[in-house]
Amino acid sequence: MEIFTAQNLAALLTLTVLEIVLGIDNVIFISILASKLPRSQQDLARRLGIGVAVLTRILLLLMINWIIGLTRPLFSLFGHGLSGRDLILLGGGLFLIGKSTFEIHEKLESLEHSQEIGAKVKASLVAVVLQIVIVDLVFSLDSVITAVGISGKLSVMIPAIVVAAGVMILFASAVSHFVERHPTMKVLALSFLILIGSLLVVEGWDPEAVHGYHLKNYVYFAMAFSFGVEMVNMRLRRSPVPVRLRNQPTMNGKN
Repeated sequence: MEIFTAQNLAALLTLTVLEIVLGIDNVIFISILASKLPRSQQDLARRLGIGVAVLTRILLLLMINWIIGLTRPLFSLFGHGLSGRDLILLGGGLFLIGKSTFEIHEKLESLEHSQEIGAKVKASLVAVVLQIVIVDLVFSLDSVITAVGISGKLSVMIPAIVVAAGVMILFASAVSHFVERHPTMKVLALSFLILIGSLLVVEGWDPEAVHGYHLKNYVYFAMAFSFGVEMVNMRLRRSPVPVRLRNQPTMNGKN
């Protein structure tokens, strides 16, 4: 079969690894949103979120002509031509920045403010999945554009996306539990999402600057370095009971 040529297999392996790396941001966001639900619904929300991400990516691949059309400028603003893709990245980036900032504030806000909103209704499964779908669209668009750049063949791109999704589903629960057990890691993960959101805004406004200055390399290096420092801090900390963020459930599921 055509897919088993050396070139296609190399592209399949490269693309699968890249899809897994690009999917980490998505898994973190899904895990943080799912943690707001009752424990009985968290696994379902994670699986639905990743499932929607896979379907979105495959549908976008099948609509490749529409994706190409999204790169055509629609109008100019302050001398910058903005296409449909740019608007999606701008909107998605701003959503990520706003949502992540709100989540950090909610986790660290004062006790007095916590009591004022103590009667707030908990997040529903529908609301969480809807937010996941919005972010999935942004991450899927970036993922599909990357896939098309590496290999323009559906016989390579779809298997790579499916395999990456399988890896994400396999580790989504472990990532979620790890983030929940370590509150400082949750704040760090939300900070990563703000960084990714900022990168999306810059890419939506001036794609050439992102690629010309290799901003993605700097962002991912900063994230990896910060994660490494936090892992060292976790090893050095000797407190048997980690700090608990506001409204964070205990291991037995009670607040």
